[in-house]
Amino acid sequence: MRRLIVSEFVTLDGVMEAPGGEEGHPHTGWVFDFMSQEQERYKLDEVMEAEALLLGRVTYEGFAGAWPRRGGPFADKMNGMPKYVVSTTLEDPEWNNTTVMRDVKGVAGVKDEDGGPILVAGSRTLVQGLMEHGLVDEFRLMIFPVVLGSGARLFPETPEKTPLELADTRTFESGVVVQSYNTAGSPA
Repeated sequence: MRRLIVSEFVTLDGVMEAPGGEEGHPHTGWVFDFMSQEQERYKLDEVMEAEALLLGRVTYEGFAGAWPRRGGPFADKMNGMPKYVVSTTLEDPEWNNTTVMRDVKGVAGVKDEDGGPILVAGSRTLVQGLMEHGLVDEFRLMIFPVVLGSGARLFPETPEKTPLELADTRTFESGVVVQSYNTAGSPA
């Protein structure tokens, strides 16, 4: 069984919206105030470890519009690895090695296949659906030392509590901290 890893950039107040310069948010591009070569190396290692990428349609369209035009080890891996996008509207994906799934229930079948980790980035709506169906094995939260006060948050409001198990912590000189958490019942 493959591990499904949700890897996100988040602020101290839990905002994940517009980290890289997306239009429409008053604080767009907030990660760039804190990025370092050490963090870029961490993200490269994470992508190199993954064997597949799982995305929601909005994040997929942003990535598909950017990564095919780039080169280097990170872009080569992103462009070459299998990609799954959960969408009810995407019909003909142009980014190579992309499979469209119509709902989150199909993700369980991909997890049951042999292979390495499946990495999820961005894709807030998808992540919340994966959580609802108990499909997330690990959260890797790259927490940036900034409070935005507004914006879409990773975790939805819910009356339920979700206990997590701290698996790893990594601190960077920029003040950014990566906290990795296993979910209840996830394979270690």
